[in-house]
Amino acid sequence: FSLGDRITCAMPIKAPRNENFAKLSAGYLFPVIGKKKTDFMKANPDAKLISLGIGDTTCPLPAPISEAMASYAKGLGTLEGYEGYDPKSESVLQEKIAKVLYNDMVKPNEVFISDGSKCDLGRLQILFGQKASVAVQDPAYPVYVDSSVIFGRSGACDATSKQYAGITYMPCTPDNGFFPDITKAKDSDIIVFCNPNNPTGACATRAQMEQLVKFAKDNGKVILFDSAYAAYITDPNCPKSIYEIEGAREVAMESSSFSKLAGFTGVRLGWITCPAELTFADGTPVKQDLGRIMSTLFNGASSVAQAGGLAVLDNMDAVKDIVKYYGENAKLIRECLEECGIAYYGGVNAPYTFAHFPGKDSWDMFDDILNNCQVVTTPGVGFGPAGQGFVRISAFGQRDNVIEACARLKKHFKK
Repeated sequence: FSLGDRITCAMPIKAPRNENFAKLSAGYLFPVIGKKKTDFMKANPDAKLISLGIGDTTCPLPAPISEAMASYAKGLGTLEGYEGYDPKSESVLQEKIAKVLYNDMVKPNEVFISDGSKCDLGRLQILFGQKASVAVQDPAYPVYVDSSVIFGRSGACDATSKQYAGITYMPCTPDNGFFPDITKAKDSDIIVFCNPNNPTGACATRAQMEQLVKFAKDNGKVILFDSAYAAYITDPNCPKSIYEIEGAREVAMESSSFSKLAGFTGVRLGWITCPAELTFADGTPVKQDLGRIMSTLFNGASSVAQAGGLAVLDNMDAVKDIVKYYGENAKLIRECLEECGIAYYGGVNAPYTFAHFPGKDSWDMFDDILNNCQVVTTPGVGFGPAGQGFVRISAFGQRDNVIEACARLKKHFKK
């Protein structure tokens, strides 16, 4: 059912509804885009639609990774290979993530294996008291705001500004190089920060991340750092983990995923890193409460997915080849926009390019590109008010489709 659906029941339940759901201003962004795609195809059944919208990976998994999962799954059909709760792979995976991806900047027991960043971002809301306030980049991945609303960290959504009362929005615009004024979070308890950023494709420098960590330390804030796209960073001046910054272990948790690193969008595997030094005001280690959440509300990531995760970390060269492939797609998209005379941001150190159409409505541009180019993008305003006038273009496509999409965009926009 859509958000606006109402059903008349002969006998409604007496349990009260979570009133925060009524505050949500619209349906979740990507199902709305999905419906627009479906409606377009119904009206244009012969159209050859190319999707560069939702950030879903398209390259097949490298053979050693898919074979590792297949072998493990086959082993579950034997007495010797069967495992239930608490598969042996979890501790090994924690060790390998700490070593391979963090170069031992974190300890294995500070890594919590999960079924992906999106789920983790929801679970992390449970860690903090309901009165804890949140600051987010604007624009930002919708889960940050929507989950905060659902957990009661906001007031109503203003019809004009499209912002929720009680949530601090830190605008990321061309004027500030898409790095926000962090001091806007002075009255917030939690700073949610995605780097490289989704949707803008912006990537913070070491100096900018040092500024973020210093502000958090000086003001007693906690940073929820989403590094889901860190594998796409090629600039040595842009840290891949917040723990590369001195002092970050005292103020930051990091959420990350195998989804965009290794094409596990369907397999589902991720992790949260929570250092021992991070403590609440009463001295309780945050790691202690996070462990309780993960053991009480979560039964662990699929053991088959974990087998795949181990294979990923044993075959990083093949994984990096696919990341490079998507990076080359991003380069084609940037070159296309340049030829069209369309201003853009990102697309370097990130798989997303943020195309700017000043004075235009994001949804109007989404519809224009869909109807005239048969290409699906994502409207920037769907990520927050500061995204108005932008559309996000994803590099997660097959090369032939990206080349064809660029040709269509040039035909429509090139003067």
